[in-house]
Amino acid sequence: MTTVDHQLDRRRHILLELGFATRRVGDELHGSATITPQMHVPGTTHLRTSVLAIWLDTMGGLLASLVIHPRVPMTLELDVNLFRPAPGTGEVRAVGRTVKAGRSVFVAEIEFTVDDVPIGFGATSFMAAPNPDVQLPRKLSIDMPPSGARLAVPLAERARCERREPGVAVLPRTEDGLNAAGTVNGGLIALAAEEAALSLGPSNGLSFLGLRYLQAARVGPVVATATAQHGLGRVELRDSGNDNRITTLATTRTFDR
Repeated sequence: MTTVDHQLDRRRHILLELGFATRRVGDELHGSATITPQMHVPGTTHLRTSVLAIWLDTMGGLLASLVIHPRVPMTLELDVNLFRPAPGTGEVRAVGRTVKAGRSVFVAEIEFTVDDVPIGFGATSFMAAPNPDVQLPRKLSIDMPPSGARLAVPLAERARCERREPGVAVLPRTEDGLNAAGTVNGGLIALAAEEAALSLGPSNGLSFLGLRYLQAARVGPVVATATAQHGLGRVELRDSGNDNRITTLATTRTFDR
């Protein structure tokens, strides 16, 4: 489930520490950020695919908000596809475009480059949050300046996402990791899925990360459990504090090391 800058506490929110900024250019939304070591896949010098998923979710949600406003957009699905392991340095640039602006579903696609070299692409879909009382601000801008704070520790550590055993990662519900509806941010759920998949064995990160959001993670902790064969993985994410209900299904594919 996405979050829009207006609903984030700019002093603290985890995702703002990634330094991502957006600006509207005609019908497109452009985003940019500088890669730092805190964004790397553990044990490598490659950018995490989940970081790109976070930015994809952010950009898609901002574009969706122009159509769904004043309702809050909720992520239904997203996927990130990389041509090769992402670089560990440089400036990421993202270009987002609206693919479909229907009455019930909004779809956007985003292309990613690093220092003007294409690295991959993704797409995401949204619907309006069922609760009409949860609304965006009356005045809405999708231009999002970078925040002053930056990650001082690796992203998973900052999000308190822990690998408990091979194939299992646990993400707590924290106030600095929520979305506009007060549930666990969908980008951080992508991080938990990635951590569970990467904990199964060494790799240079994920070449593919796809998520289907089935229901919000309201209580936490979110427990991600991954299995894989020949590099193709399935991750099931459950809200352990809410009768262990399944919240998200993810599919992953790893780059060989």
